[in-house]
Amino acid sequence: MRKLISVLTAIVICVITSAQFSGAQRGQQEQLLPEGFKPSSCNTFLSQYPAVNSQTRQAMFRVVAPTANKVQVDLAGKRYEMTKDEKGVWTCTSDPQVVGFHYYSIWIDSVAVMDRNTQAYFGSNWESSGIEIPEGPEGDYYRFNNNIPHGQIHSIQYWSGINGMERHCNVYIPAEYDQNIKKRFPVLYLLHGWGEDENGWSNQGHLCNIMDGLIASGKAVPMIIVMDCGDIKTNSDVRKASTNDVTQIYVKDLLPFIDKTFRTKADRQNRAMAGLSRGGMQTTQTVFANMDKFAWMGTFSGFFMGNMGRGPAPGASAASPNTQSGSNMIETAFNGVFKDAAAFDKQINLLFISTGTEERSPRDQVESLKAHGLKHIVFHESQGTAHEWLTWRRALNEFAPRIFKQE
Repeated sequence: MRKLISVLTAIVICVITSAQFSGAQRGQQEQLLPEGFKPSSCNTFLSQYPAVNSQTRQAMFRVVAPTANKVQVDLAGKRYEMTKDEKGVWTCTSDPQVVGFHYYSIWIDSVAVMDRNTQAYFGSNWESSGIEIPEGPEGDYYRFNNNIPHGQIHSIQYWSGINGMERHCNVYIPAEYDQNIKKRFPVLYLLHGWGEDENGWSNQGHLCNIMDGLIASGKAVPMIIVMDCGDIKTNSDVRKASTNDVTQIYVKDLLPFIDKTFRTKADRQNRAMAGLSRGGMQTTQTVFANMDKFAWMGTFSGFFMGNMGRGPAPGASAASPNTQSGSNMIETAFNGVFKDAAAFDKQINLLFISTGTEERSPRDQVESLKAHGLKHIVFHESQGTAHEWLTWRRALNEFAPRIFKQE
């Protein structure tokens, strides 16, 4: 009898809990958004907010914080004051935003927190909230296309003797890799920027969708893409990195591991490297010091001759380091790698330099390099974008079709 009562009690509790959960679901689903607004594609399951308007490019935010005194949204360099209703729900609407992906945070009584309504995106060295202001059909190249073959992204651990511990990387495998088991593939090593990690290109960058589309359309050669961490991480054990130069890890630990683990074309003509922002700097540091291993390279928002190589001229400020004359800067940049233009072109098939029109531009430096005699150099600009993921999606979409092509 006692067991029967326990069973009946459990059934009643389950029914009540299920009904409450269903009611909560209906409550979220029945929430009517203002006309023209839809939930952001970055939201968690069933979250209505933040909501975006594709026509006005505005975003609406909603935070439940009944005991808070002040709540703000920090988006694209601006703090928006939220207003509170009688139920303790705070709301606000942003100014029109640039299309593409943006990090944001919620400030509750001067404390920055994630918005629990969105997925987590690692940026600025913490798990941030994200919002996507949708493009029109011009953004289809980074959206999932169900009508083409799809590659896969493998999450892999490998050992780094330099780092003194295991490291994580993501590896994109084109659809053809598992279909043609005798074929070998060229490899692109692709780096993220400062404050992000090796998951950035997969999550914020939509790399898999971009590459699937380029390969399926015949615009890009089927390739393996390796996305490693741009930092040397340590843990609480006594293991320590033997060097602070992460580029040594790429060359001495990562590259041999990839060639051993995957069916790669393990020669310099079939090996490329590119990176965004700080990853662009790491690309130049790695490739220019190992030109026997790479023949293709790209920097996305990450190429400034005056900031690298031997550094700025004496007396130059950090804000404007390029006080050397153009010819002298070219002769000394990156330890003189550009000094002999003909020799550089024999070794590097492509130096692709990309930037957004709303950020600091290396256009003048590119023109100086062309005037110096470099022929294998391409400059690309993303119109209307700054130091952000849409700039870098567009850069990859332009860069990938240019590499591993035989003349």
